[in-house]
Amino acid sequence: MNAQFEWREEFNLGVEEIDKEHQRLFKIINKISAIREEEKNSQWACQEGIKYFKSHAVKHFADEEAYMASIGYEGLEQHRRIHQGFRTYTLPALERELEQANYSDETVDHFLGVCAGWLIGHTLTEDLSIVGKRRGTWENLLPDEQLAAMKELIIQLVFDMFRLESHLVSDTYSGEKFGNGVYYRLIYGKGQEEERLEVIMVFEESLLVKTVGRAMGLQTNKLDALLIHAARYTARQFAGRITEHLPASEEYELKEENLLSFEQFQKISQRKKIQASLLFDTGEGYFAYCVIAPHLLESGVAAPIQAENVLSEVEKYLNQREEEETLEEQNPKRKILVVDDSQTIRQGMKNLLDPDYEVTLAESGVAAIRTITLNRPDLVLLDYEMPVCNGKQTLEMLRSEQSFTDIPVIFLTGQDDPGIVKTLLSLRPAGYLLKYLKPQELKKKIDAFFSNTQAAAKACNNGAL
Repeated sequence: MNAQFEWREEFNLGVEEIDKEHQRLFKIINKISAIREEEKNSQWACQEGIKYFKSHAVKHFADEEAYMASIGYEGLEQHRRIHQGFRTYTLPALERELEQANYSDETVDHFLGVCAGWLIGHTLTEDLSIVGKRRGTWENLLPDEQLAAMKELIIQLVFDMFRLESHLVSDTYSGEKFGNGVYYRLIYGKGQEEERLEVIMVFEESLLVKTVGRAMGLQTNKLDALLIHAARYTARQFAGRITEHLPASEEYELKEENLLSFEQFQKISQRKKIQASLLFDTGEGYFAYCVIAPHLLESGVAAPIQAENVLSEVEKYLNQREEEETLEEQNPKRKILVVDDSQTIRQGMKNLLDPDYEVTLAESGVAAIRTITLNRPDLVLLDYEMPVCNGKQTLEMLRSEQSFTDIPVIFLTGQDDPGIVKTLLSLRPAGYLLKYLKPQELKKKIDAFFSNTQAAAKACNNGAL
């Protein structure tokens, strides 16, 4: 992909030794990317370059931790834990992928993209928090040993209860939608104290049907009241087993449970006050397990399920789902993924399109690929000028995956220079849109795209007949 990752002023902490090392890591990534394009001994050079990057990154982590200790930084232990996660889990996984694929172009690109993306994201959040310029994203993560134990326990429980071999997809699941989901929330408390522990489990609908439904001998492919009730109590036992391994677990008792809509779950996940957020693929559907810090909770998300209202709440929940599904079948919303590194642009596009479309957001090319895998869109609006992995590289990644090649992509760009436009069109996207157009004009052009697509499909079908 031959990407060049540009150092920007906003990355600087103002601590000379740390800023210099960050820039050096960027240069190493750029050097590996350049070597990657050379034919002669490129594989060997890439191997050596990646080893060099790893050794520099590990040394930098140690130096940065020493600096934090020298200034008495309160977040040192949490910061060290994040470094350890990258060092212990992410880098080894990338190295295994490289070795298994014999350092193919795709795996080298993946290595570079993940490392650069991690470095930028970590610098702009956790590193800037060292000097008080930002607030750390994750401030209440579970300790390493508890998180590792939780991962292993979930995998073992899924196997014990359902005989499914599952594997971790992400340990930073941020609430992306995957198919039709059931969102189940449990709140545990300590006696009369206000401190609470919140657990949210997300089940892909097909997973519940194929596990709980199968165990009950139900001959159905759709959720019903009986299956929901059985799933609730199965999930309670599941969560209870995991909660036993949390600190002071014997003091917690179940206080409240809720069935959430996707929108309610999304509002919670977007607050980023989650201690652990794990996404698994069971082979029969996706499953997410999220734990939220008690002192950061907000109440009133949905109606509490209690003995006196359990039947009505489940019935209401199923009726709401049925109404939503019926409405969606009658007036299906097209799915649009907006990929842009600017939060302002992403949110602006969401506000513009939300009334008529189901809009999902991604802040990078790598995030876009993960989102598309979980929830396939009908259209991707892709920023062309993104750093790290730009629009061209993201489009190339999409087209390299056979199942994604027919997803239409429209570039978003802030430039109308003829040379840029020519470059855009040479990539054969479905079109391009200028960001500075008035919102009404942008919306009109997107509406027109879907109208034209629908008309073309109808004409093709008529011709086939």
